[in-house]
Amino acid sequence: PAVIADLVGDNVGDCAGRGADLFESTAAENIGAMILGVALIPYFGWKAILFPLVARALGILASIVGIIYVRTEEDKDPMRALDIGYYIASALAALGFALAARWLLYTEMAPNAWLYYTCCGVIGILTSQAFVYITQYYTEYKYRPVLSIAEASQTGPATNIIAGISVGFECTAAPVIVISIAILASYKLGCAALPGGLGGLFGTAVATMGMLGTAAYILAMDTFGPITDNAGGIVEMSRQPEEIRRKTDRLDAVGNTTKALTKGYAIGSAALAAFLLFSAYLDEIFNYTTRRIGVDIAKPEVFIGAMLGAMLVFLFSGLTIRAVGRAAFSVINEVRRQFREKPGIMKGTEQPDYGQCVDIVTVGALKAMVLPGLIAVCGPIMVGVIFRAFITPADPTIAAEAVAALLMIGTVGGILTATFLNNSGGAWDNAKKYIETGAYGGKRSEPHKAAVVGDTVGDPFKDTAGPSLHVLIKLLATITLVLAPLFL
Repeated sequence: PAVIADLVGDNVGDCAGRGADLFESTAAENIGAMILGVALIPYFGWKAILFPLVARALGILASIVGIIYVRTEEDKDPMRALDIGYYIASALAALGFALAARWLLYTEMAPNAWLYYTCCGVIGILTSQAFVYITQYYTEYKYRPVLSIAEASQTGPATNIIAGISVGFECTAAPVIVISIAILASYKLGCAALPGGLGGLFGTAVATMGMLGTAAYILAMDTFGPITDNAGGIVEMSRQPEEIRRKTDRLDAVGNTTKALTKGYAIGSAALAAFLLFSAYLDEIFNYTTRRIGVDIAKPEVFIGAMLGAMLVFLFSGLTIRAVGRAAFSVINEVRRQFREKPGIMKGTEQPDYGQCVDIVTVGALKAMVLPGLIAVCGPIMVGVIFRAFITPADPTIAAEAVAALLMIGTVGGILTATFLNNSGGAWDNAKKYIETGAYGGKRSEPHKAAVVGDTVGDPFKDTAGPSLHVLIKLLATITLVLAPLFL
């Protein structure tokens, strides 16, 4: 019964959950870019508002063509076929961006603006490519990080977990560098396209649109993971020949990588969108106060807000991981009860109660998410309201600054922590898959048992805490932007 709950959970977490995550990113980014487009009407007219929608539509068409071109042969690497489809989708998305920019963003007032914004879109597409490469390197078992975890499994679970945590910490460096370059380059190109900071902000919005241009293809790659995982489960439960199981294991390992790269893609797009929303928050404060505020970390109120933002990330992660532990405890007890009361389950003469395990997990997840949800929503509100008591005529925006610090540090901490959790979990999973191919004694060996422990630790990392931080980052930005007047 627990195996069925596991198969159901793969679909819920990696199909429905990731779809909702990317839908939130694309919807928020579309709306943000269209709002910025309103401010650019003096340059481009109403076409600036339509540009995000047209670019997104062309990106969907590019993704469909890329999916059609995914083909492989029996002896070829499945990941290579998926990569080729992604290259095709990315190239077509870049072409679509250029056409949309030339059509909608050309103006006699700034004749080269469309070209600069095309470059911003290409930067976003290249950023998504970089995230795919980085995630593959840290989660595929043909590269050093996963192989080092598998090698460490020879001496037991402790060294396996130490190696996995090390890989997780290491993998945060490259994504941060890529995001930093993307934000800076797109902002500078936007400023070159149009005078003033507004052009730069629109440049970052276009870069985010470029990164999300192939979201449909990335989501299809993510769905590949649960499909192959469930196929492997069916093959094992139906006692198919070992040769078939080896094939599904190979596909499952690729699926683990595609799921991991989708999470990296999601956190990268969330980071770019968060920068856009952070800038929008500062502009909102300016609209109400006519004062340009900076985030002066030397002020104690602002420093406290920054610390609380970092704390929210870790508290949120802790609550989500604890929820997994509690639900798993309940499921284990339920499975033991069924085995005890229905001994025929193991012999195949009695039917297990699959629905009970699924219900336990579903109810447990819904109940456990209430507190993290309240913390994410109420945290910035409480900081802003409490620090309103410290407002003085000389510093009328101190509460808004404290909330800005919370948002800024919470976003940075969330990006780093989510990257650590997502990639370390994927690396642990594929280290186990590598050993199951026959390395270090193969299945049921001592290294395999150690790798199973690491994989079990990694599952709540990559499937619960990491993805939930994507939502936290976007929720913090949205709450602070909508409720900005409350902090003045």
